[in-house]
Amino acid sequence: MSSPRVALMMLMVSLCAPLSANEIEDEERLPAASEDRAPTLPTSPAEPATPVAAPPEPPAAGEPARSDASPAAPGAEPDSATAEPAPVAPLALLGRTVQPGSFDTLHWTPDQSFASIATPVPVLVAHGNKPGPTLCLTAAVHGDELNGIEMVRRLMYELEPGNLAGTVIGVPIVNLDGFRNGSRYLSDRRDLNRYFPGHKNGSAAGRVAYSLFHNIVSHCDYLVDLHTGSQKRINQPQLRADLENPDVVAFAKNFGGMTVLHSPPASGMLRDAAVKKGVIAVTMEAGGPNRLEEDAVRYGTQALDTLLENLKMRKASRFWGAPQPVFYESDWVRASQGGILLSEVQLNDKVKKGQILGTVTDPISNTGSAIIAPYDGRILGMAVNQVVHAGFATHRIGEEKSAEEVQAKAEQAQEDKATTQDGSEPAPPASAPEDPDAPTETE
Repeated sequence: MSSPRVALMMLMVSLCAPLSANEIEDEERLPAASEDRAPTLPTSPAEPATPVAAPPEPPAAGEPARSDASPAAPGAEPDSATAEPAPVAPLALLGRTVQPGSFDTLHWTPDQSFASIATPVPVLVAHGNKPGPTLCLTAAVHGDELNGIEMVRRLMYELEPGNLAGTVIGVPIVNLDGFRNGSRYLSDRRDLNRYFPGHKNGSAAGRVAYSLFHNIVSHCDYLVDLHTGSQKRINQPQLRADLENPDVVAFAKNFGGMTVLHSPPASGMLRDAAVKKGVIAVTMEAGGPNRLEEDAVRYGTQALDTLLENLKMRKASRFWGAPQPVFYESDWVRASQGGILLSEVQLNDKVKKGQILGTVTDPISNTGSAIIAPYDGRILGMAVNQVVHAGFATHRIGEEKSAEEVQAKAEQAQEDKATTQDGSEPAPPASAPEDPDAPTETE
């Protein structure tokens, strides 16, 4: 066969051959070519064409030529920008294993009752598909405090473990006995939040505290312990935090616009034991006991949503970026006589020095006295209208501080602590100590 005929047949074969996937994609991307102009890639005003990179400079004399496109040498570490994140390991908790990207209900059995009749406490776990911190939520440490139970339920069942970075562990009802009886206390009449971290061979309260702390809380990076007021008192939604601890201050900033009250924890409180163990912890107070309050629940759930967003655990459905009021000092105002309390202010009201907060009236003699604000501030907690005795704490007023003042106080506290450890005399306290006779509703 003559060479011109062979060449023609080869050309026809090449024209009829199917295009590869890449060639088809290129064909679709390129505009039709005209006879007198070569095809050009289209450009958009919103997306300018990528400039052509300048050719690499020639290597210096004696230096080998380098190619950026060449593969890495065997054994070389991959580029950190393109390296795949380490896979998330299954979570081992309470004798069970929770796989990444899954939600499970585990059970915790406190060592406090007959083994044959013990009722396991449900523990909700959302174990994320991506690496991140472990956050623990505890509610109903006092069995009559219901708002936190509902906050945990709402938040946990909104989570999508496949899109979660880290792990959220929720214990909706810690004190199951108290919850069943509508009581703040355990069945032995002890306040569980005075016994942490507990004792393995201690009292019933000590054993429950030990079991919760070592089996669940100690596995976490962060803890939010959910509470309400007690003894017929209600609280403005707020965080109780030790603002002399810089780690706690940084954590408290993640809750959006929720009020923060400086409150060093008493020994035996769950958040005190947690911080001493290295688990950064705060208490959230919202509303009052023995009832569910929609406003308090919604407010607290919004703050927890914002916390997850700021910890980069998930995108919040309700992000909250309002300024955060901080109260470094607060005091309870007390009734000077017994009688019927009728308040004239509400939670979160701003009050002025000398303002009447309420009255207490003797129902028999009709004599009464006014409760007066001792300084400017905001109502952070108050007693519901009821019969009170002389000395009853009726209204808690906080003095607001700026973020700069709070940060300065935290830094000063750390300097004082370091000075004390060096053997020198510590500086005087920045604020007056908390009233030793204050009501025990603080957690």
